[in-house]
Amino acid sequence: MSNTERPSRRAALLGDRPGSYAIARHVRMSPTKVRRVVDLVRGMDVKDALVTLQFAPQAASEPVYKVVASAAANAEHTESLRLEQLYISQAFVDEGVTMRRIRPRAKGSASRILKRAAHITVVVEPRDSEDANAGKPVKKVYNRTATESTKED
Repeated sequence: MSNTERPSRRAALLGDRPGSYAIARHVRMSPTKVRRVVDLVRGMDVKDALVTLQFAPQAASEPVYKVVASAAANAEHTESLRLEQLYISQAFVDEGVTMRRIRPRAKGSASRILKRAAHITVVVEPRDSEDANAGKPVKKVYNRTATESTKED
């Protein structure tokens, strides 16, 4: 066994940046189904993400909502950050432990049922003033003179 120390989870996720994270482990849903919901809210502001998750029809939106709310509460409590400043900088889903069950089949045989679980990780960080417009698309404005518009029309 090696003697090297691995970095703490906070150092691996955030480094020196302010922010917080939350992890829900062993959520009894398929990781692929949870990833569909997590992909909706990645990069959003926390308030917008919570509203989106509250009204999302997928069953996986409930545990994802809880993890996002927990990460925001952690940031408010430990880092003294305001909820309005926070956005979801990272969100990912890993595979958890798969429970294997057996379903009886014809002629005395059996087939395996896989009951999958997922680990949901959400990292929230404050949005800086220079990064405030980073996630929003830039609207291009074209100034056309009267002569240009008549030539094309």
